[in-house]
Amino acid sequence: MSGEQARGFPAFPAQGGRRSTSGKSWWARAWVQALEDTSLDNDQLRKGRRTANSRQVGTITISPGRLAATVYAPDDVYEAAVQIDRLDDDEWGRFLDQVAARAGHIAALLDGEMPHDLVEAAADAGVPLLPGIGDLDPSCTCDGWELPCQHAAGLTYQVGWLLDEDPFVLLLLRGRSRETLLEDLQRRSSTTEDVAEVLEGVPASAATGAAGDLPELPTLPPKIAIDDLVVSGTQPLPELEPTTLPLLVLDAARRARAQLNALLSGDADPWVLDEWQDSVRLAADYPVLRDRVAAAWDRPAALALGVQAWSYGGAPGLDVLESQWTPDPGELARARTELLAAADGDLDLSVDNNRITTTGSVRCQTRLDRTGRWHPYRLVDDEWHPAGPPDRDPTAALATPDNW
Repeated sequence: MSGEQARGFPAFPAQGGRRSTSGKSWWARAWVQALEDTSLDNDQLRKGRRTANSRQVGTITISPGRLAATVYAPDDVYEAAVQIDRLDDDEWGRFLDQVAARAGHIAALLDGEMPHDLVEAAADAGVPLLPGIGDLDPSCTCDGWELPCQHAAGLTYQVGWLLDEDPFVLLLLRGRSRETLLEDLQRRSSTTEDVAEVLEGVPASAATGAAGDLPELPTLPPKIAIDDLVVSGTQPLPELEPTTLPLLVLDAARRARAQLNALLSGDADPWVLDEWQDSVRLAADYPVLRDRVAAAWDRPAALALGVQAWSYGGAPGLDVLESQWTPDPGELARARTELLAAADGDLDLSVDNNRITTTGSVRCQTRLDRTGRWHPYRLVDDEWHPAGPPDRDPTAALATPDNW
């Protein structure tokens, strides 16, 4: 099957709160990274972010190998497009062989999810699933010579938002619709003869025959809420309030589901927390437990900061609150360049490991976490406090230039 199918997506409304153009999901961030690594003009990227946020991009059409939209700029109307190479039938075949060899990937795809380590599976098969440097070929009817111009950049940033909602958009760009891909996968996974070899030089049938029949992998149970729990036959400890035990049971169930999902999908295990960090997580996720946790640690101020950091950025957000680390120098240089380009006038910056701080009359700070996101901080009574959700764009993480 060719899998060709075009999809139209309605225009995004204006983003009054400067919506992050870096995306929220792993897929969107990787897509935006490919755009920004390709661009040679940070000024056009900055203008592209404004274009994406200002409702200038019309309906987006996604088809195999191409994305396009009409951009309604203040001075004219332009047609922007971006080309990306489609995978050929042989590449799709190798990719599906890799997917079919891992039950967790099959289960995730059939459940409508795309674990991001599919990129590794594709790479193992020699298939470029995500675009790399130079793989995105932008064009526009405007007179700009930059690649991309602000109109094509705005369109490409918005595709990151589409990937936040549906990562299968990326597979459509590479040449297969979601429906076609799942049909092909179901055919391959229906018989063991179609499964790729799981050991080098050893057919899957021989491997399973030597080990006997293997049990079926469990399916991922649905998410549960507090009202779904049945806690009976167990009495809480005297020092626990009656409402505490169900919350702890709910939390244990949710964490077990996250661990199972990681195993089935082949993702990395959830972030490993120490006792203090796990206490912060509990206090953030279940506010009714906050006073009890604060009393247990006798660190109310530290807990309040930790809860704030966790609420904005999860475990990576708590990590950058508590510790520093040394990122790649190129990442810091790129962030510093973007901050200087976005500022109106001179901006004095100091860099300390993963932290970039403005040193003028109004001091702000942004901290890079280990997943590539920047966390904004503000100075409150000589102490740095988390100030908002993280963003892969350091300029967006520092709110607006008016605050610099």
